Amino acid sequence: MPSFPNDLVSTFVPLFIAIDALGTVPLVLAMTHDFDRSERLKVVNIAMLTALAVGLGFLFVGRGVLRLMGIQVAHFAIAGGLILLILAIRDITTGKLMDVPTKEELIGVVPIGTPLTVGPATITTLLLLSDSYSYTVLLLAFALNLGVAWFAFRQSSAIVRVLGQGGLKAMSKVASLLLAAIAVRMVFQALPQVFPR
Repeated sequence: MPSFPNDLVSTFVPLFIAIDALGTVPLVLAMTHDFDRSERLKVVNIAMLTALAVGLGFLFVGRGVLRLMGIQVAHFAIAGGLILLILAIRDITTGKLMDVPTKEELIGVVPIGTPLTVGPATITTLLLLSDSYSYTVLLLAFALNLGVAWFAFRQSSAIVRVLGQGGLKAMSKVASLLLAAIAVRMVFQALPQVFPR
């Protein structure tokens, strides 16, 4: 029989992989390397508030909006999966996930808050998990993951000192491979719902 701790783990892990806070640290560092500590903290705080708002928005009203537009969650999963696959391939081959301005006050909103922290993978994961788990468990798992992301982004300089640039690059490539695998899984899981036998 499912228990609260088991449900929490079962929702936390997919969201942890989808958000990929550690894999995003090099990107946050690259986009905020000219900022001082207080400016970087401000960007991180704005990013987390944005991620929270986007995630909650899609969790509570996203399915209804998609239904009004005649879009199934499976359609959204396939589109999100393809976008993530393209981004992952680009990062693996060129070393750049996307082109972003490094001196922009709103980079906490875009792209750090969304789509890097809460993007297609996280939104789709939230919607799919909401079919199987209670909102209480899901909201707690989402909040914990945002807490992990906030801590990782805030401590990005310390993480660099521990792992070194080589370790961060290796971690980023592994994260991109995982992102590609998640993207492929999202597409293949959604295809039977769009094209039932």
